[in-house]
Amino acid sequence: MPSHSSTRLTDTPLTGFIYGSGPGLLLAHGASSDIQDSFGPLIDRLADTNTVIAPDYPGSGETPPDPEPLTLDGLADQLVRSAIGSGRDKVAILGFSTGSPVAVRAATRHPERVSALILSAGLVRPNPRLRLIVDTWRQLARAGDQRALAAYLVLIGWSAAWLEDLSASELTELADEIPPNLPPGADAQLDLLSRVDIRADLAEITVPVLVVAGAHDQVISQNLTEQLANGIPGAGLVVLDSGHALAAERPAEWADAILEFLSTVRR
Repeated sequence: MPSHSSTRLTDTPLTGFIYGSGPGLLLAHGASSDIQDSFGPLIDRLADTNTVIAPDYPGSGETPPDPEPLTLDGLADQLVRSAIGSGRDKVAILGFSTGSPVAVRAATRHPERVSALILSAGLVRPNPRLRLIVDTWRQLARAGDQRALAAYLVLIGWSAAWLEDLSASELTELADEIPPNLPPGADAQLDLLSRVDIRADLAEITVPVLVVAGAHDQVISQNLTEQLANGIPGAGLVVLDSGHALAAERPAEWADAILEFLSTVRR
């Protein structure tokens, strides 16, 4: 858990916390995840120089599920309202996985509120391979075989090199941690991931952008993430020696890339 003091988000439909002080940095987490899962090891470092606004999506953390299907527009609007509710009129947005297209949509719907984007392990739209991954994920969850689901998520979430450094007991412990931490809103969030399409948004992005890819990402491949960098004029690209779980495999390197980029941005 972050060691920085925190306050709760108020006046927003999303629950979460605010850490640190400085320019605003809004976090947008991945599907079937939450703030701590997507960003936990980075929060203290980011909060040293930023006000980190960390809301959980519907069905994650303490935010209740939404009875309606999630949409990019709705989630982007909710995130921006979270930033405003924190007292920040303008923020940089750090998106991870599904949070990257959410961040892009927030920037196109609310350009006056967004100063920069960091799009990590993200995508423009899913290809057939990613849709198969998501469909299998959802089917395993619905089948109720938590062991099979945990094994599947371990195998796709972390790079082979990182997993092969673990002992059998460490692998078992990692798999055992997954089912209890899957949020109740996982299926709705994965449904959104299967439908995202921000091709029309990319040319509208005018703020500075950094794209971060995992070289060994088996969920959202480096190729899919590079499409973001190629589609946004002037976007930078950093490739980390990691699978999809950037916060677990390369937290220091990911934080370094984020903070170096933010130090060059007028906020």
